[in-house]
Amino acid sequence: MQPIAITLGDPAGIGPEVAAKVLDQAASSEELQTPWLFVGSRWSLEAGALSAGVTLPELPGVSHPDDMQSQNLPMALYDIGVAKPDDFRYGSVQATCGGIAVQSVEWAARACMAGETSAMVTCPLNKEAIHAAGYVDDLGHQEILARLTGAQWTATMLMTPGLRVAHLSTHKSLIQAAQYVTQDTALEKLTLVHETLSTWGLPDPRIAVAALNPHGGEGGILGREEIEELLPAVTQASAQGIKATGPIPADSVFTRAINGEFDVVLALYHDQGHIAIKVHNFHESTTATLGIPFVRTSVDHGTAFDIAGQGIANPRGLVAAIQTAEQIVQGELA
Repeated sequence: MQPIAITLGDPAGIGPEVAAKVLDQAASSEELQTPWLFVGSRWSLEAGALSAGVTLPELPGVSHPDDMQSQNLPMALYDIGVAKPDDFRYGSVQATCGGIAVQSVEWAARACMAGETSAMVTCPLNKEAIHAAGYVDDLGHQEILARLTGAQWTATMLMTPGLRVAHLSTHKSLIQAAQYVTQDTALEKLTLVHETLSTWGLPDPRIAVAALNPHGGEGGILGREEIEELLPAVTQASAQGIKATGPIPADSVFTRAINGEFDVVLALYHDQGHIAIKVHNFHESTTATLGIPFVRTSVDHGTAFDIAGQGIANPRGLVAAIQTAEQIVQGELA
């Protein structure tokens, strides 16, 4: 089986540390379900292991993903070849670290597009750092992957045991996010969620659409987006065979999904969905990108500059992201 590419993220954050901890755990297991190919700078992974107080298992360097199969390697590292900056320090925005993070994502994505890796899993990058590195049009992984693949429609979906939440929009201000709530965008995202989850092993997913306004707009008294944009989108999607329901007030829709009524909720903006996921089960939550031509999952936390280098970062999110990628690749997401 082709390996899963795992990017190490921003070296100044907790990505290399949690990767080192996961490697330490994997070293004691009998066999990996899928080969792992880490992508980034070896020096950052070694620094992460030092912070975590763990010893890295043998991790040969490779120049191409196919080298893993030819050498029968369960784990390996592709080093992107950027030296450790002289002024490196944990927990701060550094252009070199931002550049390393983006270059790692670009390499892993191209390997996925070429069929050389089966999926990619990403550790966190820092938006300020990637902007400092000159990637001013990229707000995060989703935008980088859309740029590389030419995807017209993408969406973020967060998953944690018992709850899945896809997002109509993510990296927009709250005012912009409200303006983005239109019949066309809602229908596009409903279609994207339906098609992607069906491909990933969850046929005919039951999708609940969250309302934008308090109490679902109260019949238009508190806002008309539910009447004029969301309900027409749900009606049109249903006519196309999509199991869509809503809009449902946001203060109840997530509980109903947790109780098993829906397979996924379409949240309308970043915090509406992220808060629900992280309150329900933060440490095991993962992110997936919909709309790109390969599987990408991620940890659901950031670079955590405030604790970077202290050895206290929790690796459960990366474990969950790897397991989720393996499930999706095998069509076993349900």
